[in-house]
Amino acid sequence: MENNNENQVNIELTEEIALGVYSNLAIITHSPAEVVCDFVQLMPGMPKGKVRSRVIMTPQNAKRFMRALIENVQKYEQSFGVIDDANTPGMPPMNFGTPNTMA
Repeated sequence: MENNNENQVNIELTEEIALGVYSNLAIITHSPAEVVCDFVQLMPGMPKGKVRSRVIMTPQNAKRFMRALIENVQKYEQSFGVIDDANTPGMPPMNFGTPNTMA
C-alpha cells in the first residue's frame, strides 16, 4: 500500500473562527495580483453596513473557490430544492452603487 502522508494537510480551526460571522452582502474587487472579498452585514432599514470579514486571495485561488462554491450550491439544490435568488424585500440589490464585481 502506498503512503500518501505527503499529500495530507492539517488545518486548525480555532473556536473563535469556528463561530463564523453573518454576512448578507459581498463586495468583490480585484487587481492583477489579488481578489478581495469583503463580507458585509447590512440590516434592513439601516443606512450603514459593516464589513465583518475580508478575504484576500490570488486570482487562481479565487477561480478555484468559485468552482467549489458552484459545486456546493448545486449539491445543496439537489438536496433541498432550488434556491430563490430574488432580492429580499427591504434589502438593496446586490449592485447598489458599486462596481459590477459584487456578488
